[in-house]
Amino acid sequence: MSVSEYKSVRGIKFGILSPEEIRKMSVVEIVSEETYDEDNLPIPGGVMDLRLGTIEPRQRCRTCGNFSDKCPGHFGHIELPKPVIHVEFAKIIYNLLQSICRSCGRLLLTDSSRQLYQESIQRYKEALGEVPNFLYDSIIRTARKMSRCPYCGAEQYTIRFSPPTNFTEETPNGVTRLTPEIIRERLERIPDEDCKLIGIDPKSARPEWMVLQVLPVPPVDVRPSITLESGQRSEDDLTHKLVDIIRTVSRLREYLESGASPLIVQDYADLLQYHVTTYLDNEASGIPASKHRTGKVLRTLAQRLKGKEGRFRSNLSGKRVDFSSRTVISPDPYIDIAEVGVPIQVAKTLTFPERVGEWNKEWLKQLVINGPEKYPGAVYVIRPDGARIRLEYVVDREKLAESLDIGFIVERHLMNGDIVIFNRQPSLHRISILGHKVRVLPYRTFRINPAVCPPYNADFDGDEMNLHVPQSLEAATEAQSLMAVPQHFITPRYGGPIIGAIRDFITGAFLLTRKDTKLARSEVSTLLYEAGLTFLKLPKPAISKPKPMWTGKQIFSLLLPKGFNFVSKANICVKCDECKKEKCEYDAYIVIKNGELLSGVIDKASIGAEKPESLFHRIIREYGSEEAHLFLNRLIRLVTAFLNLRGFTYTYSDLDLPAETRRKIHKRIEEAEKKVEQLIEKYRRGELEPLRGLSLEESLEAYIMNVLSDARSDTDTLASSSLGLDNNGVIMTLSGARGSIVNIGHIVGCLGPQSIRGQRIRLGYRDRTLPHFRWGDIGARARGFISSNYKDGLNPIEFFFHAMSGREGLVDTAVRTQQSGYLQRRLIHALELLRIEYDGTVRDPEGNIIEFLYGDDGVDPSKSDHGKAINIERVVECFKLTLKGGGRCRKREVTKIVNEKAKNIPQAMRDELIKAVLKFRIPEKEIPSLIKLIQDAYEASQVDPGEAIGIVAAQSIGEPGTQMTL
Repeated sequence: MSVSEYKSVRGIKFGILSPEEIRKMSVVEIVSEETYDEDNLPIPGGVMDLRLGTIEPRQRCRTCGNFSDKCPGHFGHIELPKPVIHVEFAKIIYNLLQSICRSCGRLLLTDSSRQLYQESIQRYKEALGEVPNFLYDSIIRTARKMSRCPYCGAEQYTIRFSPPTNFTEETPNGVTRLTPEIIRERLERIPDEDCKLIGIDPKSARPEWMVLQVLPVPPVDVRPSITLESGQRSEDDLTHKLVDIIRTVSRLREYLESGASPLIVQDYADLLQYHVTTYLDNEASGIPASKHRTGKVLRTLAQRLKGKEGRFRSNLSGKRVDFSSRTVISPDPYIDIAEVGVPIQVAKTLTFPERVGEWNKEWLKQLVINGPEKYPGAVYVIRPDGARIRLEYVVDREKLAESLDIGFIVERHLMNGDIVIFNRQPSLHRISILGHKVRVLPYRTFRINPAVCPPYNADFDGDEMNLHVPQSLEAATEAQSLMAVPQHFITPRYGGPIIGAIRDFITGAFLLTRKDTKLARSEVSTLLYEAGLTFLKLPKPAISKPKPMWTGKQIFSLLLPKGFNFVSKANICVKCDECKKEKCEYDAYIVIKNGELLSGVIDKASIGAEKPESLFHRIIREYGSEEAHLFLNRLIRLVTAFLNLRGFTYTYSDLDLPAETRRKIHKRIEEAEKKVEQLIEKYRRGELEPLRGLSLEESLEAYIMNVLSDARSDTDTLASSSLGLDNNGVIMTLSGARGSIVNIGHIVGCLGPQSIRGQRIRLGYRDRTLPHFRWGDIGARARGFISSNYKDGLNPIEFFFHAMSGREGLVDTAVRTQQSGYLQRRLIHALELLRIEYDGTVRDPEGNIIEFLYGDDGVDPSKSDHGKAINIERVVECFKLTLKGGGRCRKREVTKIVNEKAKNIPQAMRDELIKAVLKFRIPEKEIPSLIKLIQDAYEASQVDPGEAIGIVAAQSIGEPGTQMTL
């Protein structure tokens, strides 16, 4: 056992290698530009010298004597005949040159400023243990302003920097170039105490070391060569660049020794600077990138480190996993929303390690006998000593199965009920990765219930998803407890349900709960059986003669929890000036009392995904996620069965408009075109009135766009109203299942004006949009107005304009996705360290308080009512539905009761509660029960300590921004 003293690492300090350190750590000076000799062996003194290490399996390193698997590699060095500026330090060198005296090298600060800054640095070190960068920046800014050195009196001149490494000085005699030699001499004159004043430790990073005199040469294993099929060697990009540097160094040394012209020497010094710069960073601004003869850009040091494909993000932070699977997803409305359908082929490939115990011994024996081919079976058996037995190669599996004992591990096939993690990329927010239960199914795609698409932002047009199998009971339990689908019905972004009914499910619920839906006993029985409601007693039929008939509302009511109360408006509500409530002619006023739907149709507003304050949201809040899970599963099965009974298609004949409607649409388009011509005529005569803040031409364009947009909007309305409320396309739009009136208008009305960057299509081709129009024509059709629709088809000119608009959308999507994705990445890096502490404050890792109370109310959005701790008015309204009798409701008494009984909820909520109680006339004797209900909801909505709210905030901003661009 080691007796060495243990110490903890307090920090890591980075510095710059001095020329002496580079020479000390080097094992060989590289002088030859040749790489291999005639026998294909590395040349001594070349860039592949065996003293630098070896990559050949049977070759020993000449420095450590080890073979390639044990040799760590060794550095060499190149002596540069002229100093070279390190491109990554060029901006720091520029700041230093501006801040120091060109003669004596002292920092250009007066004694009083120096004293002041030294005291500030000392105070920060004592208070924080470190000096903030802004103080060093302030010192450099102050020094820059000095025009004369306060120590030697030398006049200071303006220095200019031209990236990547060129410096000039504007002297009275003209502009002078500052060569690396001059720069290094100036930096050498900076005293150590001045270095400390600008945040540089002279022991580990003297300023002159930023100008290279010796270049380190990395070991061979950093830049291995490969042998091609032809037998030729292909060298790494770094090796190519090092050869260029050595070749230039050799020529420059020859010219210096032979006393060549200063111009030739300077040209070769500049070439050396170029090669060293591109060796360090081949994307440096201001110079062309270094390339192969084929034109391929070299990948040098900086490119290997930075960016998404660099060492840090790709190799060090990148992850690769086992026990994962990926394939295309497809919809299955018949599986549970918390399940994922796994192809049997995948289930036989992925395994779960099941430990043998008394309770499962016989079952696991049978799986071992079945082996890897027969499902359900097993792939490996692991003995307690760690030996792995692959069952594929075991002939007598019965014998092996009999030897199974407690403590053995059997890696069995995936089976129904196993917990897996399911993910769709890009993983933009927390709920892009959720826990599901396995349902093994035939065929070759993963199956999910369409209701689970919104959190993944998935659709079924070829999307692929990833499945990961936890490899321990602990991991599987965590996935089920923390990541299961029912735990994430409500998104932390806006406090509303992100999972819910979509598409056909909304259409089915809308049709089922319409006033005219009547169902016979056989139909009701079928629906209830499909929904899993086999234990229920049928309610009394709404119609008893001539035969018993039940309404769709009665059947839907059977899904609702007993005692559930809800009041809302449906998606089809036209927002009348005075709401008729239960007497609404569109049946848009929803009333549910004691679990029974009394009025209103159920559509997207009530059960849809991403709809806060909905019926589904209320069930989650009042009855918990398990009850909501059960409700949504039954609803999906019920409405799917109902649509199968009723039928729901969208055919070409659904798009037929009456001749009268078509005539009205054509007339409306003609009127708009005539109005545009009138506006153009007014403009040409100078009679057009300009809009405020716009020129005459801009005003004309605004007027025309308004006229054409209004025409398109009117044709949309004409088309949808003509199709009628029984049209399947209209049903989809009204219920909120899919599409809008605009889509219907595009199909059977007109496409309207096409715009590029918010304006009509601009004139090109010598003052016209296309060769089919007159020069200077700015009429409706000549600038992109499309009077045709998708059903009738577009003529060639209209098709061209439409393609222009479509192309803009494609380009916009590609560009904006990149921008918003980078924005989210920066947001996450800025906020990722913030979390909730046990005292309710938001703090960073150093313990600094960022916020005294999260969101000023401590409410977790994923436990909230659309961001609020509790929607008091809705709670009071629903509470009133549970009351049978009345009672007194006096303002003074109500205020007194609320302020006495509800002290642990914020004052703002108490005031809101008093208003709601008075509005709904809640009896005074019932107020304590109501307060208890609200207090419990408020306490349950508080955020948990340890919650990483910084990342949640960043994802909540970034995810919708990125999705909008896709």
